[in-house]
Amino acid sequence: MANAQPSELGILLRQWRGRRGKSQLDLSLDTGVSQRHISFIESGRSIPSRPTLMGLAQSLEVPLRERNALLIASGYAPVYGENAWNDTQMQSIHKALERMLRQHEPFAAVVMDRHWNVLTSNQAAPRFFGLFTNMEARPKPRNLLELMFDPHGMRPFIANWETTAASLVQRVHREAVGRVIDLQTQALLGRLLGYDDVPNEWATLPATRDLPFVPMSFAHEGRVLNYFSMITTVGTPQTIAAEELRVECLFPADDETEARHLELMA
Repeated sequence: MANAQPSELGILLRQWRGRRGKSQLDLSLDTGVSQRHISFIESGRSIPSRPTLMGLAQSLEVPLRERNALLIASGYAPVYGENAWNDTQMQSIHKALERMLRQHEPFAAVVMDRHWNVLTSNQAAPRFFGLFTNMEARPKPRNLLELMFDPHGMRPFIANWETTAASLVQRVHREAVGRVIDLQTQALLGRLLGYDDVPNEWATLPATRDLPFVPMSFAHEGRVLNYFSMITTVGTPQTIAAEELRVECLFPADDETEARHLELMA
């Protein structure tokens, strides 16, 4: 334990309690770890065992990447791998993702990392977005949010721009891994809000149609195509890459859109 940094651990633990709105007593009741011991950990007077630390992290819903940081701050080696999403260790997940993407044809589906960078997609995705903008001119990895906000990307074709953009900004906060806005995500939000005519604050969504979702509507050749998306994540992930993967599938929101989409993609 010569390299332990209990003061850093205490700061991190207090930060996670604050993010989750839990007192030391709340955390004690959730985990069975005495409030006194938690207080000692946060003040730097005690270093928890690895099982105790992981129990605290589990209760606080700390993402795997940040659990490694807690372990390192306690003087332990990190236990969650940071291999690439398509690494050999991820082979079974990789095959499942490929199967999902294929089965969603002819509707767009993409696999993204925690920062909305597209890792891979089905064939329909670039074909669909290519109906509106030159996808080949956009360098990889392509960022889905920047594609939507860029005046040279999809933004001119989004019929309900303000509603869609506001909902996307809110999704960044809602869908962040562990509800944590890290520095890279903050930088992404800064770039999005830096585009012209993008309000710095979108506290509420404008009223839309009587639907259980906010549709994403694209104008194409004088007709409006309405879609919504569904997000899939890996259940009970045990690696950082697995936890941070998201599959986004686009679905037609009405029969007219579905029929027109099939025509365009035929």
